[in-house]
Amino acid sequence: MNPLANLHGKILPLDEVTISPLDRGFLFGDAVYEVLRIYSGKPWLEQEHFDRFERSIAEIHIKGPDMAVLRKRMVETIQAGGFTEAICYLQVTRGAAARKHAFPKDVVPLELLWVQEYPDSYRPLCETGCGVITFPDLRWHRADIKSTNLLGNVLANQASAEAGCAEAILYLPDGTLTEASHSSFFAVKNKALHTTPLKANVLPSITRAYTLKLAKQAGIEVVERNLMRNELDTADELFLVGTTCEVLPIVKVDGKPVQNGQPGPVTRRLQAVYTENVRAFLA
Repeated sequence: MNPLANLHGKILPLDEVTISPLDRGFLFGDAVYEVLRIYSGKPWLEQEHFDRFERSIAEIHIKGPDMAVLRKRMVETIQAGGFTEAICYLQVTRGAAARKHAFPKDVVPLELLWVQEYPDSYRPLCETGCGVITFPDLRWHRADIKSTNLLGNVLANQASAEAGCAEAILYLPDGTLTEASHSSFFAVKNKALHTTPLKANVLPSITRAYTLKLAKQAGIEVVERNLMRNELDTADELFLVGTTCEVLPIVKVDGKPVQNGQPGPVTRRLQAVYTENVRAFLA
């Protein structure tokens, strides 16, 4: 099934979408985005994603987009294509105007989304676990905004791909860990979850927040604190969370195994609770 787009309310094939070369998202990365997972035709954690989308739009001072309208367009596009297992990508840019750095006046924001089938490529890794590398955090200092300024993330993820790994965990010059290139990460120590607090330069990940709820549901203690790069060697377990990877065990960091090199019991417990909750949502 080919991806189906919705541009300002008009549904059309994604490869037929045309956007001005003067669009500020193209020229400056003056744009924000969201990605939702679709299970059996239903958007997962929809309210949470649109709340964050609205916040990102407000943080970069784009005026005009209506979340209720965008949600309606998303549902219409999912239904128009008959999508079941899919992802929905949404992007709002400040719009097209003469190339100047300052905000243009009276510009109409670009509102684009598309839905495409999602073959779950992470499923095998969720069973076996994955390898990651560590990589310097080269991103701008407002990673809490889900903007399209992703060059630092791209370079980190490319390095992980070249190393034959699934992800890159980012670190600051002092060794403080922030997050991964396109997911969040957790460490397990003495059966408690440890994760970077949101006051650091990290995205308020929807799946991270949901994982905290899962931990409470499973009776697992959570510690929010700054983790250091040298702590990765002593963690009992490590795992990633994200919209597409769900709960993904890490079994190797920079070529060295995490403990016995197998997914740990806390990670497995959270995977099971996550799956149960998705099934309950669909029921």
